[in-house]
Amino acid sequence: MQAGLRARMSFIDALKAVCCLLIVAHHLAIYGPMPEIAYPLLPKLLDWLREHGRLAVQVFFVVAGFLAAAKLAPQGLSFVSNPIKLIRQRYVRLVTPYFAALILAIGAAALARIWMQDESTPGAPNLFQLLAHILLLHDLLNQEVLSAGIWYVAIDFQLYTFTILVLWTAHHIQNRYVPLKRLGAILILSLTIASLFFFNRDHYWDETALYFFGSYGIGILVYWTSVSERQVFWLIVLIALVSAALLIDFRLRIAVAAVVMLLLGLAQYFNALQNRYIPGCLIYLGRASYSIFLIHFPVLLIINAVFFRFMPHQPEIQLCGLLLTMCASIGAGILLCNWLEARPVTKQVHILLPAGIVACGLLAMLEIR
Repeated sequence: MQAGLRARMSFIDALKAVCCLLIVAHHLAIYGPMPEIAYPLLPKLLDWLREHGRLAVQVFFVVAGFLAAAKLAPQGLSFVSNPIKLIRQRYVRLVTPYFAALILAIGAAALARIWMQDESTPGAPNLFQLLAHILLLHDLLNQEVLSAGIWYVAIDFQLYTFTILVLWTAHHIQNRYVPLKRLGAILILSLTIASLFFFNRDHYWDETALYFFGSYGIGILVYWTSVSERQVFWLIVLIALVSAALLIDFRLRIAVAAVVMLLLGLAQYFNALQNRYIPGCLIYLGRASYSIFLIHFPVLLIINAVFFRFMPHQPEIQLCGLLLTMCASIGAGILLCNWLEARPVTKQVHILLPAGIVACGLLAMLEIR
């Protein structure tokens, strides 16, 4: 399975591609004046995207848990011995394209504030707000976000860090007490149950990993079932667990996560994770999905501002603007992926990117026009 991970799993790439495009479409439907003007042309589609498009993020959570299990505890046994190194690697991987996208988002918002008045356009940031974004603490510190959807980056980092610490604790205990060699799996299962039956039912926790650990945890657990000798039995147990959580309190987001969990379990059972029939364009988009997700909001701001200021306010024209935004977001995301995400980045770039966020933020505070 590890060799398969290195070769990339086309089925997972396809899931990520579809998820990414749905989230971008969701934001296109709710941010800026273009969707309001174009609304009469596609009212049902735009309403559906506004209401349900955000559910696609559950795909990312389940897939992230699946891949984390494959890397950190491939047989259900924890091998995490250096948590700080792993956490640092995850942070660098997440924030390198994220910092570049934030710089563009701050600049795009400054331009958008000149050309249009829209409540979805972020205001000029302050220094504390910039620091919170650099440390991925913007939601926990109740700071206005500088780009749409970046709450996911902070939650992903929390989930991964939380999982690392749990597995590291289990690793130390199981080294001393051999009968507890499955402690890591027991702890992950317990946290998943706690999230599904308690934390995910209370929006008070929705800025923390505990709220989302139900989806992330079933991704971890379905990976472990896929490498178990009793794969079908444990998959049925997982389905029963999630079904019980939904019977107690039906949540569409958990139902979507359960469907993704089942798809991953069946794909692994039928050896379809590396499906050669999946179109290459979906695989390519899946590999660039994180960068597309990060950069689409500054692209959205700029095109909204241009179309609002310079183009006729006719539904057909504004719909063309929405389609242009989708295409431009994909293109810009692929460029960002190739530039920063898909290749090693120098230490100078790691220093320049957060410095660029602060510099761009300071310029925005001065409202230079």
